[in-house]
Amino acid sequence: MLTPPDPFWLRPMTLPDIPTVQEIDRLSFPTPTRSGLFEHELAQNNIAHYQVLGTRESLIGFAGFWLIADEIHVSTIATHPNWRGQGLGELLLLNLLVESYKLPANMVTLEVRRSNVVAQALYRKYQFEEVGTRSRYYRDTGEDALLMTMPLLDARYRQYLEQRQAGLFQRLVGEA
Repeated sequence: MLTPPDPFWLRPMTLPDIPTVQEIDRLSFPTPTRSGLFEHELAQNNIAHYQVLGTRESLIGFAGFWLIADEIHVSTIATHPNWRGQGLGELLLLNLLVESYKLPANMVTLEVRRSNVVAQALYRKYQFEEVGTRSRYYRDTGEDALLMTMPLLDARYRQYLEQRQAGLFQRLVGEA
């Protein structure tokens, strides 16, 4: 886990975090995650890895991925609407990518709504490339998903992440 600058912190998600995580999820996505999903992910899904982000006062974001064979599949990233635009979604993504080096992972994939250009820009910043489309992937709206992949978790990419981390932490200190 990264140790971001004060006042922010990151840690693994725990069961007591779930009510706040569900509220952030409800505020962030057109269709909230079904009841009981996070409990299942934490207690019964050994391929699931979830983290939460907070400040001294409160939990303000979360992210998760599944480790499937040697592939990280990013399942969710969300920050509370009051905290958006400050680089905190980036912090959550960066931490997931750094954590992937502790696992036997070789690549990272995710789906993103075609309309979510802000998230797409963040993923491209971290060298994800669009590799396909999943037609009508999002059942709530029928919207397509772009399939994006970052295929090389090698030493050079790790160095790139360290550079991104330095710049992001500097930004977070300036905005805190």
